[in-house]
Formats: sequence, structure tokens, C-alpha cells
Amino acid sequence: MNSIKISIPSLIENIKMIESFIDNAREKFEINDDIYGNIMISVTECISNAIIHGNKNDKNKLVKLELRAEEDILQFVIEDEGSGFELESLPDPTSPENIAKPGGRGIFLIKHLTDDVKFEENGKRTILSFYMD
Repeated sequence: MNSIKISIPSLIENIKMIESFIDNAREKFEINDDIYGNIMISVTECISNAIIHGNKNDKNKLVKLELRAEEDILQFVIEDEGSGFELESLPDPTSPENIAKPGGRGIFLIKHLTDDVKFEENGKRTILSFYMD
């Protein structure tokens, strides 16, 4: 298994570094365009959540990203230093009372764009999986 790691301070402008990281992975692991788009949106959304909600924009706290590449699967592991969240307590972004509200769609998007998603350590660690075939 190949593994590449990066850590960034919790500043939203550091998403650019994550985009470059994903672009480099695209070349290294020959990620096709369909999966690439899903990876870019899902991983940057997850990192954004980790910065804003997990680490509360505290630049002294890190967000860690690890890419694990196996033969037919790519996994992105995102970890923050926050206190986590309860997945069940998040409002449903598709229910009528939430449609017009800004925000609140990140986890919904991630679940629909990944092949598998796991929330560990009360949501402080998220594992996004993408099948390569």
C-alpha cells in the first residue's frame, strides 16, 4: 500500500494546498476524470468541515490528510483536533425546512460522491473511499 500524508494549519485558504495534493495524486495514481471530480469535491468539503467545524478556524490546530492507495481503491483519511460531532444530530438538508438554509450539505454531498464513507472517533476522523475501476 502507498501512503502519502500532509498536515495543514486550520486556515481556509490552505484548501489550495489540498487541491494541489489531489492534483498530484491524480497524476501519480492515474485517476480518471469522473472519480477525480468526486474526490476533489468530497475531500475539499471534508477538509473545509474539519477546519471550520472541527478546529473552529484555530490556525494552531492541524488538519491531517492521508491518502492510502491500494490496487483498486483510494482512501482519503481526514483528521482534525476538534471534539467531534454526532452524525445523527445533523439536520437533513433535503427536508423542506432546510432547503433554503445556507450550508449543511457537506456530509450529504460527501455521502453521495464517495463509494464509502466512515466517521470514526466521533467524527474527528473521516475515511473517504473511492473504487478505481
